[in-house]
Amino acid sequence: MDMNIPIRYDWSQEEIVVVAEFFDCIALAVEQGVTAGEIKAHYNRFKGVVTAKSEEKQLFREVDEQLGISCYKIVKRALEAAEHELIKG
Repeated sequence: MDMNIPIRYDWSQEEIVVVAEFFDCIALAVEQGVTAGEIKAHYNRFKGVVTAKSEEKQLFREVDEQLGISCYKIVKRALEAAEHELIKG
C-alpha cells in the first residue's frame, strides 16, 4: 500500500522512524496480517512519540483517509487479543 506517512517537523529522525514503522505495521496488518504482539509493540513505541490523544486521533485520521481503513479498530483489536493472535485488516 502506498501511503504518505504523516510526520511533524518537530520530531527527531528517530521519532519519525518510530511513527513510520508503526503505520507500516498497520498497513501490513491490512494487507496480510500481523500478530497482535507486534502491533502492540509498535503502538507502545508510537505512544512514546505521540503522547497526546488528540494528536494520535489526527494522525490516525490522516492514514485512515489514505488507506480506507480504521487504525483505531486495528489497534483496539490487537490490544484485546492474545499476543500470538493474527490481526488482519
